[in-house]
Amino acid sequence: MSSHSPHGQSPLRTVQVLGGGNAGSSAHVRSLAAGLVARGVRVTVCAPSEAEHLYDFTGAGAAHVHVPRSSDPGSVAALRAACADADVVHAHGLHASFRAVLALGGRPTPLVVTWHGRARAEGARAHLLRLLERRVARAAAVVLGTTSDLVDRARRTGARDARLAAVALPGPGVAGDGSEDDEEPHCKVRAELGAIGRPLLMAVGSLERHRGYDLLLDAAHAWCRLDPVPLVVIAGEGPLRPALQQRIESEELPVRLLGRREDAGALLAAADLALLPGAEEARSVLAQEALHARVPLVAARAGGIRELVGEAAVLVPPDDAQAFAEAVVRLLGDPDRSERLRDLGTRQAATWPTEDETVAQVLSVYDELTQPVPML
Repeated sequence: MSSHSPHGQSPLRTVQVLGGGNAGSSAHVRSLAAGLVARGVRVTVCAPSEAEHLYDFTGAGAAHVHVPRSSDPGSVAALRAACADADVVHAHGLHASFRAVLALGGRPTPLVVTWHGRARAEGARAHLLRLLERRVARAAAVVLGTTSDLVDRARRTGARDARLAAVALPGPGVAGDGSEDDEEPHCKVRAELGAIGRPLLMAVGSLERHRGYDLLLDAAHAWCRLDPVPLVVIAGEGPLRPALQQRIESEELPVRLLGRREDAGALLAAADLALLPGAEEARSVLAQEALHARVPLVAARAGGIRELVGEAAVLVPPDDAQAFAEAVVRLLGDPDRSERLRDLGTRQAATWPTEDETVAQVLSVYDELTQPVPML
């Protein structure tokens, strides 16, 4: 695979379109941009300015063009201009993909789409999302899904070519590997959180309905009966914060909302258990980081979690607070099982694609779509 054509033409030019997106897709685009640039590809990332501030696409060697999340004519025009000389446009997520379809407007430029998760909505908006999915799937030359479920969904929706995406956990993962050298910083983190002498349970993600935090608070009632009482901390911000905080205070639950934290990786590495109670993004960043950090994981059996973690986590039926609570209690009382899960997690994480493999797969797709068809 090469970023250059066989006839010595200029390097491959790609535009990566990001709607602002979740942490997983944004970090993936940053990693992808760095890997493509290192292979001689010219990369432009079209994303809101706040995503550039957080993920530093220009620091990876890409150009950045501010394109707001909205699909208004101004945003589409900015995206159309950025894509004018692209060899391949690669959009990440449903809304970014729809903007790319509008911006290309029937141009022959190949469109690659990566679905990192399933967009969620209710009522009339759910119908609109299904229409957008169909429009995007049919317009894309290739749809890459981060789980088998998403690949199947793309095919049902009309995709001409849908494939399983190789998606690495960008960067070195969570600091710490459970060694003795990590004990001092872990103790400092636990002291800061008020978790000295008690189990520390950690969840990470935006405070939104699909994350399952109401179920987590329901489950926390059962943990109040333990001695010592575990502390649950949730790193993330979002619209449910006032309602969750009210429940925590009125029901006197051992739960702390930490807000958005830049050190979530260090917090997770210091935890006794990681918790994933809801229908997370298809390829959960928290699940990946927990296994890398050798932190046992309890998760709802939803989305692509089984495909991602295999036997290396405790999975319980979704929307079942009692089952979730009981799984946590059993695991806290069974250090041998926790240790087995840590070892299984290390082995499972070793099977996931590397960043190099992820970039190589994407570049091979680009090559397929841009290399001239040989004359017979």
